Amino acid sequence: MQVQVETFTVHKRFPLRISRGTTTGSTNIWLKVQQDGIEGWGEASPFSVGDRPQTTETLVAALNSFIPELEGLSPLDRQQIEAILQDSQLPSAARAALDLAFHDWLGKKVGLPLWRLWGLDHRRMVPISVTIGINTPEGAKARVEDWLNYLDVRVLKVKLGSPEGIEADREMFKAVQSTAPPDAVLYVDANGGWSLSDAVKMCDWLATLGVKYVEQPLAAEIALQQLPQLYDRSPLPIFVDESCFNSGDIPVLAGCVHGINIKLMKSGGLTEAWRMVHTAKALGLKVMFGCYSDSCLANSAASHLASVADYLDLDSHLNLIDDPFVGSTVKQGCLIPNDLPGLGVQKKSS
Repeated sequence: MQVQVETFTVHKRFPLRISRGTTTGSTNIWLKVQQDGIEGWGEASPFSVGDRPQTTETLVAALNSFIPELEGLSPLDRQQIEAILQDSQLPSAARAALDLAFHDWLGKKVGLPLWRLWGLDHRRMVPISVTIGINTPEGAKARVEDWLNYLDVRVLKVKLGSPEGIEADREMFKAVQSTAPPDAVLYVDANGGWSLSDAVKMCDWLATLGVKYVEQPLAAEIALQQLPQLYDRSPLPIFVDESCFNSGDIPVLAGCVHGINIKLMKSGGLTEAWRMVHTAKALGLKVMFGCYSDSCLANSAASHLASVADYLDLDSHLNLIDDPFVGSTVKQGCLIPNDLPGLGVQKKSS
């Protein structure tokens, strides 16, 4: 098995501002696994949560140092590879790139798309949300209009947790709601930007406006201590993102949240994402899939598993002006994988 690591840079059509900062683009990793004349593709995108930043440089270095561990193995040797990965310190996004490439290779080997290999049903797919970053009320209105001109928008995720405080959040949310279609579904993601008292106030207020759920209202470093209090007080379902990386994080959260956000870069790929789905559902929790600055490659991978999710936030590639890949496409608001084998992702023709 041969493994190649390349980087590619993508730029956002519209910068995305959340409570922790603003992003305008990223340099991601395109990983290729080759064996028996078949090439499987994976992606790693950098992200930072708390004291666990995963930069492009650290991901590339980690992958290059790990590749010799795979010498003599095949993409079919998943149990052996899993054991090696468990003993390594490979960052989760680097594991995700490898895992996606192995899945892509397997699908191409047997000539089936992953969703078909897993026996999943597209008719169970829910629409994806599109994201409105923190902005002024006027800027938020303009961003909603941009999305409406670009896509059949059915669900909006509104980023709150503004450094200017919850009054700024309220003004921005009202601007979004006034511009969105009357039948649009609205979610809120605070990215840990609220205190407990502000979270209680905002959940009470947002519940009167028809919001479906609030994601990561409290910072990850205090969430475990304060989520039980919010859980008891909030009229809205509470989801967590930054507080939940993998299946091992879920049991302790089960009594104080209603759902989790699974991201391939956090989980380490589709293999662990499956474990998280089963763990969460066994504990009575809802599941959503999200993304970072992922291209169509990683989001297409997530779309193959998307029919088992209750909510989907896989819109990052739709905000890129120079995504090098094509794969799953949006139909009637849903991100639908195609019938090509593996991930169904191809390089755009130049």
